[in-house]
Amino acid sequence: MEAFVIEEEKEGRPSLLFIHKWMEAHPGLSAGFSSRHGGVSDQELNSLNCALHVQDAPANVLENRKRLAEAIGFPFGSWTCAEQVHGKKVTKVTAKDRGKGKESRELAIQESDGLTTDDPGTLLTAFFADCVPLYFFDPVRRAVALSHAGWKGTAMNIAAETIQTMRDAYGSRPKHILCAIGPSIGQCCYEVDRNVAGRVEEALSSDGYTSEWTESDWRQVRTVKPNGKVMLNLKEANRQFMIKAGILPTNIEISGLCTSCNTQLFFSHRKEHGKTGRMTAWIALSEVNG
Repeated sequence: MEAFVIEEEKEGRPSLLFIHKWMEAHPGLSAGFSSRHGGVSDQELNSLNCALHVQDAPANVLENRKRLAEAIGFPFGSWTCAEQVHGKKVTKVTAKDRGKGKESRELAIQESDGLTTDDPGTLLTAFFADCVPLYFFDPVRRAVALSHAGWKGTAMNIAAETIQTMRDAYGSRPKHILCAIGPSIGQCCYEVDRNVAGRVEEALSSDGYTSEWTESDWRQVRTVKPNGKVMLNLKEANRQFMIKAGILPTNIEISGLCTSCNTQLFFSHRKEHGKTGRMTAWIALSEVNG
């Protein structure tokens, strides 16, 4: 069953995907992923582009962000985001950081690909168009996190970095943390060279984690084509990094949706040759129920 449930656009509300399993079990939690529909941007950014770095009119982006925030029940002032750099830095967000980056890149949290908070009312957001959104929720400590994992962030194991940051900041225990891996480019579409695949393989193999893996196990992460290129499964690689960091496999939700296969629903940097917008991943605890 698909972990991210689509709610179609209606009456001015954008089309969004929610982690309903989590939200139904944990009142006050909101977590999901936007589609490309329900905004005001035009041409290749049509229509719910939420990123300020893709040559969209800033007024369009802010309107799209406001529409998304309203649709999920949060004031626009709670929107908090970072300038993503394909790294592994994870920043602890407190109440004083709430709203950073909502209207400008200069005022966003700088050079961070992961955010975590236990502040109810702070809406953590990040932007995607093929890279992998990683969601984390500790129902015991009432803390959440959101990270951006392209191939570089995956190879640098931002998943484990996020989990460790939650442990240090809130005393979270991996066995309690729920994780989700959102819509992103799938193994079906993500062809890379051996260098890129090798970086991910090397990171997975550290500490002997893959010492007992068979070739069949490796094929879940990568398959080698006759031309030497590799079809890489970033979703599965991140799932394995989560398990390696102590997350229970049964506590990991994973989307089967491929952004490259579904450009009628999502933006895809690779499929659309870089001329495209960005979806938003979000996670937050409400002030009322948090």
